[in-house]
Amino acid sequence: MSQVSEIIGEGGKVELGTKTPLRLDCGVDLGPFTIAYQTYGRLNAERSNVILVCHALTGDQHVAGPHPEQGKLGWWHFMVGPGRPLDTDRYFIICANVLGGCMGTSGPKEIDPATGKPYGLHFPVITIADMVRAQALLLDHLNIEQLFCVIGGSMGGMQALQWAASFPERVFSAVPIATAARHSAQNIAFHEVGRQAIIADPDWCGGDYFNHGKRPTRGLAVARMAAHITYLSEAALTRKFGRALQDRKVVTYGFDADFQVESYLRHQGSTFVDRFDANAYLYITRAMDYFDLAEEYDGALANAFRETKTRFCVVSFTSDWLFPTQESREIVHALNGAAANVSFVEIETDTGHDAFLLDEAKFTETLRGFLGGAAEHRGLPLR
Repeated sequence: MSQVSEIIGEGGKVELGTKTPLRLDCGVDLGPFTIAYQTYGRLNAERSNVILVCHALTGDQHVAGPHPEQGKLGWWHFMVGPGRPLDTDRYFIICANVLGGCMGTSGPKEIDPATGKPYGLHFPVITIADMVRAQALLLDHLNIEQLFCVIGGSMGGMQALQWAASFPERVFSAVPIATAARHSAQNIAFHEVGRQAIIADPDWCGGDYFNHGKRPTRGLAVARMAAHITYLSEAALTRKFGRALQDRKVVTYGFDADFQVESYLRHQGSTFVDRFDANAYLYITRAMDYFDLAEEYDGALANAFRETKTRFCVVSFTSDWLFPTQESREIVHALNGAAANVSFVEIETDTGHDAFLLDEAKFTETLRGFLGGAAEHRGLPLR
C-alpha cells in the first residue's frame, strides 16, 4: 500500500448555532446547522499546528483518501501526508464541507427541521463570508484559537482571503491559490450559464425535485461540462485531445460524440451528477459571484488587510484564464499597500486553472518552502 493511501482522515459532524444562530449576510439567522469535516495528523499540545484547508466549488472535506463514497483518493492526496507539503507528521489538517454544500454540511439537500423535508430553495442564500464564519464556529467548538495556516485554491482561495480579513488575529499564515479578491463579470457569466442549464431541466421542479422523486441530472451535467472547460487551458485540451475522433475513423455526420473531447466532457458531466447536488451548485456558485472583498472595506482592498500580521503566499498559474495572474497581482498589490508580509509565485504551466489540483513540481516546492519557513518562524517543531 502506498504512503498516500495510508492517510486516513477522522471524520466528524457537529451541530452548531444551537444557542446563538449564525447571522447570515442575507439577514437570516441560521441555527442549528451541521458542519461535516475531516481531520488528518495530530493536534499538538499547544494546539498551534492547525492548517485549515478550504475546498473549491465542487470539492469536499475529503482532502486525502480514500473517499468513503467514491472510493478514490482525496482531491489533494499528493499534498497531505507524512513528508508531503502539508505534512501530517508536523501539522494537524482540518477541512470542512462548506455551508451550503452537499457532503454532510447544512445546505439545500439537507433536511429542514421545520418541515422534515429537504430545504431546497428554502435554504437561505449564503456567501463566502458566511462559510468562513461557520468554519470559525467549528474551530471554536474544537477549542482551536489560531490557525497556523489557512490555504485553498479557487473558491478555497476566496475563503483564505476572507479568513485573513475577518479574523486576522486567528490566522498566522495564509496561502490563497489561483483565486481573486472578487469574482469577475466573465466568471459570473459562466456560472449563470450553468445555473440556467439546471433551472431549464424539467426535473428541477422549481428546486423541489427531491419531493417529486426526481433529479435534474441533465441540466447539472451540462453545467459541469461548461464549467470544466474553464478549468483547463486551450494548450491542455489540444495536447490531450486535439481533433482526435472517439472510437471511429471517420465522422458520422451526426450529433453523437465524434470527437474525443466531446466524449471527455460528457463523461465529466455524467460522473459529476452522481456526487453533487444541483441546488448546492446553484447556492455555491452564487456565493462565489457575490464575493467582492474590497466592497466590504469602502472599495479599497488594502483596507481589508490593514495592520495585519498574517504572512501570505499568493500563488497563480500562467495558463489560468479563469483566475488569471493579474487578479493575484491585485491581491499582492493590496497586501503591499497594507505593509503585509507577502510573497508571490507565478507557476509556469500549461494545465490551466486546475493546476492547483495537479502534482505540479514547482507548485509542490513552493508550498513546502513557504510552510516550512513559516513553521520555523512560528517555532513549530517536527514531532
